[in-house]
Amino acid sequence: MISDSTTKPSLPLIQVGRYAVPLVILGLAVHLLVPQLTSLEHSIQVIRQMAIWAVVLAILAQVASYLGSGYLLKAIVNLSDSAISLIKATMIVLAAASLGMVAGGMVGSAAATYRWVQKERVKPEVASLAGTIPGFFNSSVLVLISLAGLIHLLAVHQLTRLQALSFALILLFLGALTGVLIWGFRHRTALIQQTHRIGIRWARLRRSTYLPGKTEAWLSGLFDAWELLMKGGWRGPFLGASLNVLFDMLTLYFLFIAAGHPVSPGILLTGYGLPLLLGKMAFVVPGGVGVIEGTMVALYDGLGIPDPVTVVVVLTYRILSFWLPLLLGFPLIGVLQRQSRD
Repeated sequence: MISDSTTKPSLPLIQVGRYAVPLVILGLAVHLLVPQLTSLEHSIQVIRQMAIWAVVLAILAQVASYLGSGYLLKAIVNLSDSAISLIKATMIVLAAASLGMVAGGMVGSAAATYRWVQKERVKPEVASLAGTIPGFFNSSVLVLISLAGLIHLLAVHQLTRLQALSFALILLFLGALTGVLIWGFRHRTALIQQTHRIGIRWARLRRSTYLPGKTEAWLSGLFDAWELLMKGGWRGPFLGASLNVLFDMLTLYFLFIAAGHPVSPGILLTGYGLPLLLGKMAFVVPGGVGVIEGTMVALYDGLGIPDPVTVVVVLTYRILSFWLPLLLGFPLIGVLQRQSRD
């Protein structure tokens, strides 16, 4: 079972993270993207001419995208006898993502989600799924989107070896992870034994005591929750992940319209899925900053979109989809912490 201690970073750490981490990451993003700002004057002109109504639609689409993430979490909670409101689920998604940026990355985010979901009187095994499974569903949808984009690149004869290799490596990683999960649930005794071995070694490295009983209880609950997914419980989470990705793509689409350069669905898919997948695989770069922006700009430029338009659209998209939700998530951490103590 995940310890609560992993979800209670000290207040000074959060306060420092509110300012230091975003500034450091912003500096990294600027450093990586400045070489692509070939015409600052043209980019400023694009910004001045952007259609406000389309920008508003992009903002509304991004709000709907995060509500989709909240629905994904809500659908997982509904696998138990408990329930959680869509707004509360969305708050947890935002707060956990922001907390993960300053405390533990994906592990910290999963632990925070587990703790806040369990405070809603949700079974521990379902809370465990809530902390780990959403990323799997989102990645699965992104793989389908990326595959469609690569097919489009192949059709227009613009698929490079690097793009094909990158996607192949991502598929290999996700396929191996899926294979391990399937093997583990079919060979539960062997999975438990391997988990004990890993747990003992990890405890030795941390110079702590390993408690096999807790591990077995957690795995048993996870097996029960997984069976719920396999009996049809996956439909709700998959719908939530699909809504999240669909409205996120619409955000990008409306921004292209705002910039006066509408794109076809094929071009939109091509430049969207693969960069986000690469960002998720780039574990050492928080939030995929620089990786997503650089890859997305390069892909859209290669498809004939003017560089000033691409740069403005991609940076605005990242502000709406990453930076603003990140900043909004920090005060929500305090709100959820206070509610969990009540």
